[in-house]
Amino acid sequence: MSAKLIDGKSLAAKLRETIAAEVAQLKAAGKPVRLAAILVGANPAALVYAENQKKSAAQVGIDFELHQLPSTASEIDLHNTIKLLNYNTQVTGIFLHSPLPNGLDLQTAQYKIDILKDVEGVNPANLGHVVYGHTIIAPCTALACVELIDSTGIPLQGANVTIVGASRIVGRPLSLLLTERNATVTLCHIYTKDTPVACRNADIVIVAVGKPNLLLADHVKPGAVVIDVGINRVKAPITGGGGGDKTVGDVDFENVSKLASHITPVPGGVGPMTVAMLLKNTLRAAKLVHRLETPFGH
Repeated sequence: MSAKLIDGKSLAAKLRETIAAEVAQLKAAGKPVRLAAILVGANPAALVYAENQKKSAAQVGIDFELHQLPSTASEIDLHNTIKLLNYNTQVTGIFLHSPLPNGLDLQTAQYKIDILKDVEGVNPANLGHVVYGHTIIAPCTALACVELIDSTGIPLQGANVTIVGASRIVGRPLSLLLTERNATVTLCHIYTKDTPVACRNADIVIVAVGKPNLLLADHVKPGAVVIDVGINRVKAPITGGGGGDKTVGDVDFENVSKLASHITPVPGGVGPMTVAMLLKNTLRAAKLVHRLETPFGH
């Protein structure tokens, strides 16, 4: 058996086409779709990320603005910036770059973001709505995983799903989204006694830890769907004068792909879909702000 690749790039491109068409309709009706990003400090990686956000937004017609605060900004400065964007009717989505400098509490700042403009789905209130099955906007990576699973055509209802990694923005909300779809979910964390057994019993395995080769071939039953959320930089083998660093996931791709029915590559799997889901969440936020949709779909 050789696994079928779940092409996140291709799926993301199709999703961007749909988003672009809807954004164009909103703007033609005089309803702005504008994403405001907040960056505290001048971290080079964060600045590159912000520039990539701007390019991704432009591809689908979403307006983008960056609000950069000095690294010496106080919590009051940050909270006031968020407050101004909450009340700005021309801004329909807010994204707060992390990590924040020492002295600034990320969760407190996230709680200040209007839940209708929270394009990352990280406001504790939005996470709470996921718990109750009344999702307003969910975290982008969790949504990306669900989309990637759906693309395989394998039904979630009744499926046994094991998630390795219980983070607040991936593993935990993902477990809730999948439970809402009537999957039976096992959420593994650092204290789980036998994670390999949980993985071997699963029809779908999702790994989001940040540790290369965490999921091995003998952890996966034949025919399982494997979603690799991990992003790790490792030294590449030196061959023909090459070498350097390369990006890998949490899965032993070479060997697991021989057993799985479907598998996401790294890069090219979850990453592109996460970016696309941020754009989709930004569109969703604009519809909520303009009262074209209601928070709970009623």
